[in-house]
Amino acid sequence: MRRFTRLTNAFSKKVENHIHSVAMYVMFYNFCRIHRTLRATPAMAAGVSDHVWSIEEMVGQL
Repeated sequence: MRRFTRLTNAFSKKVENHIHSVAMYVMFYNFCRIHRTLRATPAMAAGVSDHVWSIEEMVGQL
């Protein structure tokens, strides 16, 4: 993630903004993105979710 690199425009100057950015990325990775090897989201593979979440659902939970 570019948020961890200080030399970019996406660098988080405030810790709170960085925490929220990482939380959104982790939630997208686990609930919204279908992985090639699993052919499902990691949350579905773990039995936490029964469907692929949309971005609207993810933002509604945050």
